Amino acid sequence: MSETYEGRSVPQVTFHTRQGDKWVNVTTDDLFKNKTVIVFSLPGAFTPTCSSSHLPRYNELYSVFSQHGVDDILCISVNDTFVMNAWKADQHAENITFIPDGNGDFTRGMDMLVEKEDLGFGARSWRYSMLVRDGKVEKMFVEPNKPGDPFEVSDADTMLQYLAPDVKLQESVSLFTKPGCQFCAKAKQMLQERGIQYEEIILGQDATTVSLRAVTGRATVPQVFIGGRHIGGSDDLEQYFLRG
Repeated sequence: MSETYEGRSVPQVTFHTRQGDKWVNVTTDDLFKNKTVIVFSLPGAFTPTCSSSHLPRYNELYSVFSQHGVDDILCISVNDTFVMNAWKADQHAENITFIPDGNGDFTRGMDMLVEKEDLGFGARSWRYSMLVRDGKVEKMFVEPNKPGDPFEVSDADTMLQYLAPDVKLQESVSLFTKPGCQFCAKAKQMLQERGIQYEEIILGQDATTVSLRAVTGRATVPQVFIGGRHIGGSDDLEQYFLRG
């Protein structure tokens, strides 16, 4: 594996993608020319760390990266396009462009191709991230050469710290809701009016009333959490904002 790709141009590769019912070839120039792009590459779609941590955080922070001049975020893996498309749909990661490096041509060109025969994976990508401006690598974060699948430096927060060291991130916000609930609509409106991004957990779809009671001790919705603190319902949220 190479850790010295900074200052060099990314490999010239054609990716074979499936968009709808058509094959579409996407070139390196299509992805990088005249753009500022973040790439994060990982061992495989649907694998635990990739699905639980690596991908979701980049998807979550897309708007923050965009505010700091990033045009696109690419997820590259040595998987075929059908697998990558299915993973995108499963993860609801609409902010990320999924790139199938099925033959490993791009990964090999980056000197990041490694053998994972012990897991039955064959050749895969080592985990890394990079900031690319107009096709040239400005910064790379390559995971240390340790056994297993280390995940220490290629995460979204490390990349953001490099790109915008003074950025202040919004606290994470989640709320339990159910369809047709006017108080839930009120709570969401209060958050939207303040430009606060939030995750909505819909009862009957994402969780059950058992989950709601177990987490909040209450059986009514909405129930709002901000930065790990249980705020309560819509009236509680209103008072929270009034208190500043």
